[in-house]
Amino acid sequence: MTYENDVDIKIVNQTSMINIEKINRWGDRHHPKIIDIIRMLVGLLLVIKGYVYFNNAGYIRESIIQYKLIRESPDVIMAIIYYTTYIQLVGGTLIFLGLLTRIAAICILPIIIGAVFFVNVLAPYFNSELWLSILVLALLLLFIIIGSGPLSLDYLLSDIKRNDSNKI
Repeated sequence: MTYENDVDIKIVNQTSMINIEKINRWGDRHHPKIIDIIRMLVGLLLVIKGYVYFNNAGYIRESIIQYKLIRESPDVIMAIIYYTTYIQLVGGTLIFLGLLTRIAAICILPIIIGAVFFVNVLAPYFNSELWLSILVLALLLLFIIIGSGPLSLDYLLSDIKRNDSNKI
């Protein structure tokens, strides 16, 4: 690897960071409060879905094994169920509170994509879960772009941080 390649990589990294900062600033300036209420509702929905999965983990595991939906060992299936449940509970709570919203949305994204393209597509013609999954997927993508907004812990904590730095 040469010095010129190192310089090129640094320039690409700096450009990427500048673009991410531009997206963050744009998202902070263009954020109506109704989007925050929708964000809270999506977070609450994800927590409820995670709770339902947690309470029905045994039934879900047995259904997957019985219908051979995943050809893995029962322990791997249970680990997948607990992983998706945990991510939905923690990620939904973070999205509801508006704390690390972008990171939480990115973590939940693969689960919702799996729900849209692999789980709900196999259901009968009219599937309300499919439309709900598509809506949540679109909203998660929106939250990744615009962030958590003014009615969030992120905003509150950044405001406190700004006030503390102004006092010094």
